[in-house]
Parts: sequence; structure tokens; C-alpha cells
Amino acid sequence: MVFAFAAAVAGALIWIPHLIAPRRLTAVKAQPFECGKDPIEVAEGRFAIKFSTIAIFFILIDIELIFIWPWAVLYRRLGWFGFAEMLVFLGILMFGFLYIWRKGGLEWE
Repeated sequence: MVFAFAAAVAGALIWIPHLIAPRRLTAVKAQPFECGKDPIEVAEGRFAIKFSTIAIFFILIDIELIFIWPWAVLYRRLGWFGFAEMLVFLGILMFGFLYIWRKGGLEWE
């Protein structure tokens, strides 16, 4: 039942845009825009690594939340072993945060 519902939602997400998408494209509608501003540099230019490190930062936060939420619900049943395992897990993720910090991804100019 759940699989059928998921398949129906996925099918709808693929099918509905074809129903409501504009059919007559003009030259102006087909042009790519970046936030309504003209691009400053050529697209083949250098790409700042800061965007990648910020993406890695958000992925690390998501991974933490996915694993910390069930742990927080069951922390009393897990006892000291669960506490030690969570400390090991958070220690491993801190390496990712340290990498982002050393690359300058947390500096906002």
C-alpha cells in the first residue's frame, strides 16, 4: 500500500509539470537567468570552493539530525553504551566540520 502511494506521488510529480508547463516558448522565455541579474563572468570560469563546503556543512547537519533524533528518543534504554557510541559518532562528524572551517567555508564576507 505504501509503495503504491509512493509510486502515485512520484508519477504525479512527473506528470503534473507537463500539464501546466508553458507550451509556446519564445526567445525571451528560453533565456537562462540567474536571480534576475545578468551574469558577470563566463560560465566556464572558476567556481568558488566555498559553495561546495557550505553544501557539505548542510549535509553533515542533516546526517547528525537523522541519527541523533532516534538516539534522543531512546537514550535512557541505551544507557552508557549508547552515550559512548553517540560521542564516537559526533567525534567523527567533527572532522567534517573541522575540514569546512579550515577551508574557510564558515567565513561570511
